Parts: sequence; C-alpha cells; structure tokens
Amino acid sequence: MSSTAGLPQLWDGFQLRTSPEAYVFEPTAKSGAEVLVIDRNDSSVRLAKPGAAPGGDKTMSVHGIVGIIKLHKSEFLVVITSKKKVAEIGGADVYMATEFRTLPVDKDANPSLLKHPVEKTLLGLLKAHLYSAPFYFSYGYDLTSSMQRQAGLADQSAPLWQRTDERFFWNRFLMQKFIETAQSGSQDLSRFILPCVFGFLEVKEVNINDHAFVLGLIARRSRHRVGTRYFSRGIDLDGNVSNFNETEQFVITNPKGGSTMTKANGSIRKSYIQTRGSVPVFWAEVNNLRYKPDLQIMDKPETTEATRRHFEDQVARYGDNYLVNLVNQKGYEKPVKEAYERAVEKLHNPQVHYTYYDFHHECKGMKFERVMDLVERLQTKGLKSNDYFAVEGGTVVSQQRSVVRTNCMDCLDRTNVVQGTLARWILNEQLRSIGILSGGEQVETKSEFMHVYRNVWADHADVISKAYSGTGALKTDFTRTGKRSKEGALQDGVNSVTRYIKNNYFDGARQDAYDLFTGAWEPSKGLPTPDQRALLVRAMPWVFLFALTMIFASLLLPRHTAAQTVASVGGPSVGDAVKQSGAWSHVYFFTLWLVVAVGSAQYMISRGLDYVAWPTLNRPDETIFYDGPGFKSGAKGRTGIINPLKTGKSQNGSEKAAASSNAGRRGQAYSVPS
Repeated sequence: MSSTAGLPQLWDGFQLRTSPEAYVFEPTAKSGAEVLVIDRNDSSVRLAKPGAAPGGDKTMSVHGIVGIIKLHKSEFLVVITSKKKVAEIGGADVYMATEFRTLPVDKDANPSLLKHPVEKTLLGLLKAHLYSAPFYFSYGYDLTSSMQRQAGLADQSAPLWQRTDERFFWNRFLMQKFIETAQSGSQDLSRFILPCVFGFLEVKEVNINDHAFVLGLIARRSRHRVGTRYFSRGIDLDGNVSNFNETEQFVITNPKGGSTMTKANGSIRKSYIQTRGSVPVFWAEVNNLRYKPDLQIMDKPETTEATRRHFEDQVARYGDNYLVNLVNQKGYEKPVKEAYERAVEKLHNPQVHYTYYDFHHECKGMKFERVMDLVERLQTKGLKSNDYFAVEGGTVVSQQRSVVRTNCMDCLDRTNVVQGTLARWILNEQLRSIGILSGGEQVETKSEFMHVYRNVWADHADVISKAYSGTGALKTDFTRTGKRSKEGALQDGVNSVTRYIKNNYFDGARQDAYDLFTGAWEPSKGLPTPDQRALLVRAMPWVFLFALTMIFASLLLPRHTAAQTVASVGGPSVGDAVKQSGAWSHVYFFTLWLVVAVGSAQYMISRGLDYVAWPTLNRPDETIFYDGPGFKSGAKGRTGIINPLKTGKSQNGSEKAAASSNAGRRGQAYSVPS
C-alpha cells in the first residue's frame, strides 16, 4: 500500500478538534488534506474531507497518535502533546515524547467513569507507563529497524508502519485498530500510524584526527514477553525471551575532504548489531522477601521446542549466533548455566556457537579490561572484526552476517561491560576502514573521544537497566571512566538495595503496566484481583512498624518521656502505674517491643509470598506454585500459603476450592464491581 501522490508518508502534527460526536485530527502541514475521524458513537476510525468532518469547539495541538486502548469501561485515545528533539539520523529528526493526553472515546464518558475503581487503576497504570518509558519516534526514519534491515527492504516507498520491525514497534497493540483498517484496503490511514520505540537513543558528533563523524547508539526493547526483573524470566512457548534488546552502534560520515554533513546524512554509514536476552529455557526466581529469591528451573516438555523456535528466529534474522553466557558456574546461578547448556546441546544447530565466560572469576579484582580475552576466544570460533554493515555512496559494500548474543542472569550489568567492549573492538575496525584511524591506531588512545564513548555506553546501560530492574546499571563507573572507584562501588551497593526494595514491593504495578500496554492482558481475560489476605496478615507490617517506633522511643527519649509514650498508648492510668510502681524499666520496655518486632518480622518472613507486590493482571501462579520436574533452590516464605491451583478436600470429601482458591492473594486494595 503506497502513500497517495503528493502527500508525505507520515503527518508530523495535527490540530485535534473535540466534540461529543468525534475526535477529528487535521494535519497542520497541509491545509485541505485528509482528516482522521474517530467516531465516539461506535469508536470507528475513518478518513474524511475537511468539510465533511464533524465540528468541535475544543482544539489542541497534537504531535502524534499513540493509539487506542480498551480499559474496563471505555476505550481511551492516547496522543502525544509535547515532544523534544533528541537527534538527527540520515537527514531526519528524532524526537522523544514528553507529554501525553488520554481521552475517553465513549461519548457518554463522564467524571464518574474515572472514579470507577478498576477504570481508575487501569488508567493510572497506563499513565505511569507513558511517563516512565522513554518513547522515541521519527516522522522520516524507521527507528525500529537497523540500517541493514532498512537497506534490505524490497519496497522502500512502503508506508512507515509496514516497514517496521514488529518486535520493536512498541505501541503496535494500541495501533491495532488503525492497522486493521489500513490492511482492509478501505481506508489508507498510513500517514496517521506513528511507530514508537521504547529503549535508548543517543547520537554524538565527534572528531578524531580532524575527521568529524557521528557516533550513534540505539537500543530497541522487544514488546514480546516484556516485564520486570523477577516477574519476567526465561522463555515462552513462542520462543520469546524476557528483556530482549537489540543494540545498534553506528557511524555516519563523509569521505575525508568531502562536504560537511548536515542532519547526520553522510554518504558513509557503518553499523554493528548486538543482542541480549534472558536464558532461553523455562526458569524463574520467586520473590519471598529474602535478598536471594527461590530459584527454580522448570524442566517442561516444551523446553526443547521453545528454545529451537527462539534460535531459529534469531538465526533467520541475524545469521550465525555467537552465544556468550556470563552466568556464574558456582553457587546460586549454577543451575541456570547448566540448563542453558543442556538446551543448546539439544539444538544441534551449526549456526549457534556457545561460549561460556566466567565473568566474575576472569575479571576478579574489577579488572574488566580482561574481557578482551573473551573477544579473542570468540575469534577462534569464527567471529570477525569486519563483520558489520556498511554503505558507501548509497551502495551496500558489506553486510553483518552474525550476531553476538550476550546474557548474564539479568542481562544487565555484566552484559553491559561485554557489549561495550565488543562494540569498541568493532568500532576500531570501522574507523580504520574509513581512514579516520591509521592501521596501528586505536580509539582507546583518544582521550576526548573515549570520554564521549564511555558515557554514551554508560547511559545506554542505565536506561536498559532501569526499564527492567528499576535502577541504573551496576559497574557503570568502569564504563564511564575505565576504572573502578570506591564511589562507584558504593553506588552499586545503593542500587542493589534499591533494586531489592523495588523488585519486592513496587514492581507488581510496573509489570501490570507492561502487560496492559503491550496487550499481554486485556479486560476480556478478567478483572484485577483485590486484596484477599486475612486481616492479621495485612495488619502485621503495621505491627512491625509500630514496634520499631516504640524501640526507638525507648532508646532516644528520656525515661519520663517513655512513660508518657506508654500513657499515650495505654491511657493515663497505665502511664501513672509505670511512674508510681517503676515496674517497667527502660529495659523491660525495650525488650517488650523488641520481642514484638522480631515476632512480627519472623511472621512476615515466613509468609514472604503474602507480602510481595505481585502483578494483579497476570498473576504468575503457575510459576510461583510450580511443582513439576526440574530444580528448586528452596520454597521459603510459604508458611500458611494456599496454592490456588490446587483444590482441597476436607476429611468427608467435600470441596473447599471455591472458598480457598484465591486465599492469600495480594492485589490492589479496591473492590471489583461490574
């Protein structure tokens, strides 16, 4: 489906007119052009001529349409109302969305709709995701596709949404209605379909040996099996893995002595792709309030087929796959390493090359420069430094025919160090081929350039890590400076503690937001589950906090003040009794509340699963209560926890499942009316 002659491929802004009957988008770039009408009576989407579109008194400027999403009671239209230019690539401007509006499509929507507990919660999840994710878009450049994929397209004039890599078209679920209408052939909505990328983008103008060039780095996060650190691990039946990111590093320039570039539109373009993704087997870490969750490897019959699908897809897209596994070979992580190796061994795929690298052992003492030893090992298996994509003067002169797929447990910290080293190794070869570096030179000797390079890769590491774990990456002090510092080690400690808190107490809502936005959960699948824990279970954290308050009071306040504190809790008579009889000393007071604090803490730890903020849209009960073959590091934090997947029977054989199947579920504290 090609665009209409004389019209751009994508409109770059609209005036949105709002009325009780319709939302009307009028392109600002060309008066008298087509307008998009979203009918608020039946939520249909159609094109119309300006004079034939419904009127509307309210107007606002809109920079792009994110799409339409169905919540519980109504569909909502999501639009971009503010943007910031962040880069130029190949002559096109690239923007980051900074402000959004969510507008109810149903014409009967009123303020009471937004007070409905489920609608309010789902809308809150949607807005939280919009403002926490870095959304990048361009009206003229396909951010979802690498330079190599763009060059290989048979129809370069096809609409932008048709040319995208659907894995990285982040808002594709919200654009489904627009795409289906365009695919039907009845209405060509192509100029209104704006693909957004969730990930990282940074483009820098740099100079080495008086030769200016553009260095860019793009990370594209897959919308399949997306989630947070502990709530999304491993692989699914379709072969999608968690935390899959494609990272493209590129160089754009003109030949030495050539014309000055404008908008990063040089005649020489070179790019290099790397990927990262969770270990492609069925495995999980079940949170239980302990720093190390329960690790489990689920030895399912579908594992072989799922792993095969994953690597067949990767080989079809990228060519030979060089797998770099950085998981520890001892202790807690060892079972994950062994499961990965068993799965790869069963593949018998000659285009999948596995390498194990014990990162913590090899780089002991924070000597991360030793990662170059890994690069040398990969070379012995066939990896080449000139295996990258290159275009010169509009002609493709080389294609990347392999990819390095790196993973650690989270595919974050260790993975970042290895990917940055590999990218620098390739960059040296690229710059030598252009003539920016001589045969014996390396970018490592160019201090000004290395400062820029390291910070770009450190920013990249932080953004990917924040999306998955909730904090910036670890070890970025080395990435930024080439050295490990005490301040960096301290920051890593802070990030580790922050990760623990977020992953246990806050990530459920983030996972829900991912599931809602990407379509992994839809209202037709059921409604969120309210908090059904017993009153004692819900009250215990407050008991613990109150006990801590009393302990601090006994330590910090004078003796008579402690008595007054007791009086405020138990009443004047109790306070007088304390003063008069002296039966309760500071020691007794402290001991009492210490016992209460320890007892309540022990109660919560023993029932840790009840206190984790689990996702409420797609609660992972099958993972939490998996009891099939495989490996388990333990089953902590489960005292008194009822498995909702099993039905219980009383001694006389009567079923109790209906009453207990959801007992102990922690969810959002709201009711679920129809």
